[in-house]
Amino acid sequence: MSTPTLDELRLVVQPAEKMQRRSGEHWAGRLYMRWVSLRVTRRLVNSPISANGYTYLMIVAGLAAGAALLIPGLAGALVGALLIQVYLLLDCVDGELARWRKQTSIVGVYLDRIGAYAVEAAFLAGLGFRADRLHAGPWAVLGLAAAAGILVVKSETDLVDVARARSGLPAVAESASVPRSTKVARARVLASAFKVHRLIVVIETSLLVLAAGILDAVAGGGASGLFYTRLAVALLAAIALAMVFLHFVSIVMSSRLKG
Repeated sequence: MSTPTLDELRLVVQPAEKMQRRSGEHWAGRLYMRWVSLRVTRRLVNSPISANGYTYLMIVAGLAAGAALLIPGLAGALVGALLIQVYLLLDCVDGELARWRKQTSIVGVYLDRIGAYAVEAAFLAGLGFRADRLHAGPWAVLGLAAAAGILVVKSETDLVDVARARSGLPAVAESASVPRSTKVARARVLASAFKVHRLIVVIETSLLVLAAGILDAVAGGGASGLFYTRLAVALLAAIALAMVFLHFVSIVMSSRLKG
């Protein structure tokens, strides 16, 4: 099979309707990763590995990032952040290959969602054990609490479509996410302005952990050598647990569960 040009490939694998959706693309994808992924996808269009095969590789890279946080010192934070970039790249590449090869499937969507659940939870859990110097102490518990929180938040989102499907309704439109209550809508706009909730998305989390690792390395490795990493765990756990309640309220007060 011939290799497509970048323009031919972009037209199919990065359609405007997907790239321009409000919730369709992460900022890192728009800023640089879609530029990189298009070139990687072009190299892989004729590879023997299926699109779902790259999704499995994506999951492996993401889980390895969580495990990398168990490496002591700045090296663990750096390797974890780099593996999350590989995870993001493969998350772009698998979908692009599926669209080019016309291999899009329900299985692919399912694997992508399962992967996102597992990787985000594993990274937060790994961070907790990193902050506790690989012991099952209070920081590890906080990391596991943050992991549980992010799993619940993601479930709250996906269960909207489950509830609608079981009621015979189509998937929810983006416009339905606007809260019906004016006060809730204003609170949502205020929260979006600060974007604190973005810190519990694994790409942002990895950058926060890397920054904490750098600060810990600069501060030295004594008794307080993990101060900034532990601060990051506490912050992420607080955000994740708060988002469990706030995201639930946002869904219930919007039109997402209406016919």
